[in-house]
Amino acid sequence: METIGYLASLVIGISLGLIGGGGSILTVPVLVYLFGVDPVLATAYSLFIVGSTSLIGVIPKYKNGEINVKTAIIFGIPSIATVYATRAFIVPAIPAELFSIGNVVVTKALMMMMIFAVLMVFASVSMIRSNSDNMEEKDGPQVFNYPMILLEGAVVGLLTGLVGAGGGFLIIPALVLFSKLPMKQAIGTSLIIIAAKSLIGFTGDLGKQTMDWTLLAAVTALAIIGIFIGNALSKKVSANNLKKGFGWFVLVMGIYIILKELFFKS
Repeated sequence: METIGYLASLVIGISLGLIGGGGSILTVPVLVYLFGVDPVLATAYSLFIVGSTSLIGVIPKYKNGEINVKTAIIFGIPSIATVYATRAFIVPAIPAELFSIGNVVVTKALMMMMIFAVLMVFASVSMIRSNSDNMEEKDGPQVFNYPMILLEGAVVGLLTGLVGAGGGFLIIPALVLFSKLPMKQAIGTSLIIIAAKSLIGFTGDLGKQTMDWTLLAAVTALAIIGIFIGNALSKKVSANNLKKGFGWFVLVMGIYIILKELFFKS
């Protein structure tokens, strides 16, 4: 299973390079089901892996002028604040056992995996339904919808902190709709936002959990290789078609996690 896990680590980076998101939604399932990492710890690992990979992926995007720094700052500030607070204070405060439904005990780990799976389903629908018509590039001057950008940033930060997903599938539409960014700039800008909030959020876990740095380094290195492959492929592959195909894959994965956690938990 570990061999498959390392191959999947490449896919995490490839997806981030191709469509600016999606790969992070795979990181927790890869860590939990292929490497046997505890779900709560996996959300922390995911922040480091996704943050490091996105940070490296920012470099070619910046060189190509595909990052809007002003937008990244406006969206990033509430997102970074909420993700750090969530990891440092909210997650540690959640009890190991929450409540019981009949003979089923709802644990912290089960709750986090279920939230993650539901998030995957919503992410998949967003990717499957996306099209170039409602994500077309805007040529006019950039106009900020500040309240919506700040609110979206805070919501994405909370979700990132809870389940360790970068939230690119939420960030990219928000940047296009509320900041009027062209699609390519939205993808590039999403990477720097994901990198900043994920890595700062990860610091909220330091000292609270024992980290397997060897595993973290290996998965992160492969994901970084993957993001360079994804960047190269993005020049040859239709991002819209790829996003829809990847969306169907994420939908199947989300349903699988729900069924496994609720009915086939060993």
